[in-house]
Amino acid sequence: MYPEELVVPMRLDLTQAGVQELKTVEDVDGFFKDAKGTALMVINSVCGCAAGAARPGIKLALSETAHKPDSVVTVFAGVDKEATAKAREYMLPYPPSSPSVALFKDGELVHFVERHHIEGRTPQMIADNLLGAFDEHCK
Repeated sequence: MYPEELVVPMRLDLTQAGVQELKTVEDVDGFFKDAKGTALMVINSVCGCAAGAARPGIKLALSETAHKPDSVVTVFAGVDKEATAKAREYMLPYPPSSPSVALFKDGELVHFVERHHIEGRTPQMIADNLLGAFDEHCK
């Protein structure tokens, strides 16, 4: 577990952009209960690729699209462990990956960006990937 004071700026990076945090198992299950519409879920992380590519790419995609997901939420790997584990159950069959980004439609996983698709990529590349998914699923 990472100390909360270490991760506050990393949490704020997304929450100040309007992303809702899910910190408990109940939060995650409640979010998916009777899920309708589209939802983007971010598995946040303290790693460099989260700071350098994932979070900036996600914010860029959300600011550039006319087809935003209905909801955008996040759990924090290594901090909110139980919530993250529960969120990952909804992302099966993909193995645990942080950071990662999942797009759901009516509660069904329709697009997934794993860590190995984030590492070594620019924020614009991440945004372009998400913009394509938004155009396909969020109209």
